Amino acid sequence: MTQQAPHKTVLQEEAVSALAIIPDGIYVDATFGRGGHSRSILAQLNSNGRLLVLDRDVEAIAEATQLAEKDKRVIYAHTPFSRLSEICQQYDLAGRVNGVLFDLGVSSPQLDDPLRGFSFMRDGPLDMRMNTESGITAAEWINKAAEAEIADVLYHYGEEKHSRRMARAIVKARLEAPITTTGQLAEIVKEANPAWERDKHPATRAFQAIRIFINEELDEIRIALQQAVDVLAIGGRMVVISFHSLEDRIVKRFIADQASGDRFPRGLPIPADQLKPVLRKIGGAGKPSRNEIDVNPRSRSAVLRVAEKIGQAAT
Repeated sequence: MTQQAPHKTVLQEEAVSALAIIPDGIYVDATFGRGGHSRSILAQLNSNGRLLVLDRDVEAIAEATQLAEKDKRVIYAHTPFSRLSEICQQYDLAGRVNGVLFDLGVSSPQLDDPLRGFSFMRDGPLDMRMNTESGITAAEWINKAAEAEIADVLYHYGEEKHSRRMARAIVKARLEAPITTTGQLAEIVKEANPAWERDKHPATRAFQAIRIFINEELDEIRIALQQAVDVLAIGGRMVVISFHSLEDRIVKRFIADQASGDRFPRGLPIPADQLKPVLRKIGGAGKPSRNEIDVNPRSRSAVLRVAEKIGQAAT
């Protein structure tokens, strides 16, 4: 494995502060990564507090295992966060959780390791799986998918305007030789992109799209947000850090829907107290400080959203 720079946790103080930690509370770090948020949460818990950490990345969960061996307040599970409710039920935590934290997307250690295949900046195997022990790799998919499917993925998950042109180029290139490395794919996409954006690599959107598709990230988010609400106690908080518009749009709409309560036909005279909202939005969209962006440029697109559970969902 290549030598990596120390991982910088994005919006660490802001996210943990937004959880409004209760010293003897129960918390979930649904995206452990390298444990930056988890360690900040643990620093505010007393000996009766508990922290459940989840991650589907093999290397991340290995670090979580080491933390749990040293700190008996920590429970861990190697799993996607779409199984949050199941894991909480397993440990009798459902309905008792005081806070759930999501730090969405790919982590810096994943980006910085060329063997993971997430980055067009470092040549390596075209993998892109967050869990390297299951699922198909990006290379397996890109070499067998139909041109129309590739174009749809690039357009819907990367918001790439030149998706059809890129898909044609990919299919043409793989007829000559299989596409197996990030460098190959980046060059093909770069050459097929007729309108480079300032300060953005021409393969940025395509790589984002393929990664999201391979890991089913948007579906995972939709499932996990509802499960987070289900496992929270009344007064518990959900804190979410997003890094691109597709993620943030899902989070923003989910919180708005849960905060508006039951939906009735427009015009019915339903009092506000009968709408039964489940969440209350806390503040607006948080952003990293100028200083954090200067220290860690990858944080520049981060958006923090917070909500508090105030009621039970209708069954």
